[in-house]
Amino acid sequence: MLRAASFALLFAAAPLAGADVHVRYEGDAVHLSDRPGQGFELLISEDLVVDAARRHGVAPLLVRAVIRVESAGDPRAVSRKGAAGLMQLMPATATRYGVANRFDPAQNVEAGTRHLRELLDFFNQDLVLALAAYNAGEDAVLRYGRTVPPYAETRRYVARVRAWMDRLGR
Repeated sequence: MLRAASFALLFAAAPLAGADVHVRYEGDAVHLSDRPGQGFELLISEDLVVDAARRHGVAPLLVRAVIRVESAGDPRAVSRKGAAGLMQLMPATATRYGVANRFDPAQNVEAGTRHLRELLDFFNQDLVLALAAYNAGEDAVLRYGRTVPPYAETRRYVARVRAWMDRLGR
């Protein structure tokens, strides 16, 4: 719980754009830095986000916002439903994109970004529907006539990602 709160605090307070994030764990304490140092390991590289976004033609801002909402930047995050890593890949999604380790930031961001690209293409570049599908699945969006499903979680998710995009874009 403390670890999740620390990651949430970091990503709420500090801009992700242009900064690598390094972490060092000491018992229950989590130390975060934008610089490497003794005992610190690279948690997430901004280059990783930008490179995946460019490779798949997705705005880096969108990838950053999804990471913030999905995991608060914690590559070890696991949801109640079994999604894991920075972009919270479900096991089936990870398999679909050839991910061997959902907790590996490079594999996770690559697959999550590729998945976003495919959802944007499938829903004719409609960001709201692509985000709804990222959260609830393509079938749910189709089942409700290509609209955001009436799930409170999905509606909040779409609003939160869009709000982070606005915040990070400033």
